[in-house]
Amino acid sequence: MPRKSSVPNRSFRVADQIQRDLAELIARELKDPRVGMVTLQSVEVSPDYAHAKVFFSVLAGDPQETAEGLNQAAGFLRNGLFKRLHIHTVPTLHFVYDRTPERAADMNALIAKAVATRAKED
Repeated sequence: MPRKSSVPNRSFRVADQIQRDLAELIARELKDPRVGMVTLQSVEVSPDYAHAKVFFSVLAGDPQETAEGLNQAAGFLRNGLFKRLHIHTVPTLHFVYDRTPERAADMNALIAKAVATRAKED
């Protein structure tokens, strides 16, 4: 009987651990004034664990400026991950602004508008 590969599960576990550790590092140790209230939405790790895309959203402030601050601090954050994670290769971090919360709010507004219009017609 063939043995199941646990590599996909490991990839998800590593990404999840990176997300948790990065959230703590950003909140407690990153002193860049451009980086304010950041929420890490998800992390995607490449199959060879060499790169990780970190998707984030911001509560207040300029997303572009926050992305610049996070990408400049990527080396510092990677070093912090190296001390916390017990894996052979700690990935290079690439921060990407996630527009999903904005799109969700826009969709909710459109749905509410359609419901209100339909209620007026009835």
